[in-house]
Amino acid sequence: MKEHMTLTRRSFLGTAAAAGAAAVVPARLFAADKPNSNFNGVQIGVNTYSYRGLPGSAEQTLGYLLENGLSSVELQGGVINGYIKPPSIKEDDPEASAKWLAAAEDKDILARCAALRKMYEDAGVKIHTSKFGNIGDGKMPDGQIEFCFCMAKALGSKIISREVDLNGNISKRLGALADKHKIYIAFHNHEQINAKTYDDPKILTSEYLAINFDIGHYVAANDDSVVAFIEKFSKRIVSLHLKDRTTKANGKKNLPFGEGDTPVVDVLNLLRKNKYPITADIELEYKIPEGSTPVKEVTTCVQYCKKALA
Repeated sequence: MKEHMTLTRRSFLGTAAAAGAAAVVPARLFAADKPNSNFNGVQIGVNTYSYRGLPGSAEQTLGYLLENGLSSVELQGGVINGYIKPPSIKEDDPEASAKWLAAAEDKDILARCAALRKMYEDAGVKIHTSKFGNIGDGKMPDGQIEFCFCMAKALGSKIISREVDLNGNISKRLGALADKHKIYIAFHNHEQINAKTYDDPKILTSEYLAINFDIGHYVAANDDSVVAFIEKFSKRIVSLHLKDRTTKANGKKNLPFGEGDTPVVDVLNLLRKNKYPITADIELEYKIPEGSTPVKEVTTCVQYCKKALA
């Protein structure tokens, strides 16, 4: 298979321009139309980190998703917590763990979780991943970890994402809990992994410890094939982050889709061809062009993916 098919930003701007014009009128105004970003069997979503710099309430974020025509999302913890209003408990409180366990059963918090899930699902958006980036860190009370799992479950999420820990300490702490709750802990990478990282038996120690694979960061750090990595670990990858970065030799730049060295098209077609049950989430990190916005740029990324999978 050719490693990097050519689909440039310019080659589909006609299609994207039409979509961008439609996005000026929020899709949420059309109650009968729900978004569908499953393109030929590949579910495209977004990590809401992409909307950084914009007002970020749960309602506002849902509006961005609907303008982008997206039907699934990796929802950042800040958006979640802003809506469900978890308690503020100090880590050094000797009763912190017990207080978090009580919060996990608090009827008001659970009701707000149910309302957040309903608001999104009624609009046609599935919260497939909850981003609790510090879950399992050394200072986090055990009860707070349980709270995170309970919140993810209440939101309908099958995945909690966090950064990979190469020492295996997070795996030791979270593996049994992930298996108990049947919610994946998906380890996200920046530039710290390579093709052999997940061969280390101390990282993916349990069935529900998995991989959230960032293809752009991988390309910036390694010279081997992203496609080969996905094929090798396809049974452990539950989600991807889509971005287009250049290689080390080309400066590790974040660029619009189709302008970097990351084989985004090949990756999407691999998911389609092999019917991998892996959600592919856009993570917008390149510089927003003058006169544009994060929402407009995510729409352009969505249209890129849609055309790649047509």
